Amino acid sequence: MAHRRTGNRSGETNGVAAPLGRAGSATLLSCLSPGPEKTLEALLTSTAVVALAEIGDKTQLLAIVLATRFKRPWPIVAGIFVATLANHFLAALVGEQAAAFLDGLWFRYLVAASFILMAAWTLIPDTFDEDEEARPSRFGPFVATTIAFFIVEMGDKTQLATIALGARFQSVLPVMSGTTIGMMIANVPAVFLGHEIIKRVPLNVVRTVAALLFLVIGLWLLAQTAGWLG
Repeated sequence: MAHRRTGNRSGETNGVAAPLGRAGSATLLSCLSPGPEKTLEALLTSTAVVALAEIGDKTQLLAIVLATRFKRPWPIVAGIFVATLANHFLAALVGEQAAAFLDGLWFRYLVAASFILMAAWTLIPDTFDEDEEARPSRFGPFVATTIAFFIVEMGDKTQLATIALGARFQSVLPVMSGTTIGMMIANVPAVFLGHEIIKRVPLNVVRTVAALLFLVIGLWLLAQTAGWLG
């Protein structure tokens, strides 16, 4: 009799634990990759925001410096890709986790405000110390680019934008994919064209468009959070 009761309790426990385990896995998967419509929105928005914000950014200037030094574009492009994937995965994950744990009205207002502040920051031209980066490197172009890009991207506006996008969409993979595509759109031409791209692209116009995009997203989130959209 005792053995039968123990078996029932075990079965009940397993019956409860299994759905809980499946629910936890489903929640994690939904955070990493949401439904098709939200995925597309997150991907396209992230691509556009970062591609515009990266024009004239210090990481784009770094790409030009590295291309001038090594004169081997493809390893540099590969290094930018790997560094961006790693950095922006962590950034999107931080944003998504922050939104999951701090899901409240005040946090949604904070995310909206961060986009508005990013609009103002985007209008400020970046500077980059080329002499500092021109020192000889003991690494090849791929490793040097990967390390340099990962470090320089820390605290940069494109990384902070990725955190904000991760918090906005609460989905890691579409945001990371979009921001990485945006970085490549901006930086691959810089690697091949060098300083010519800075001369040919109207940076003030690009910065203004990027700032307006950040501002529109911020105001839309503000209106949505305040309930002004109905």
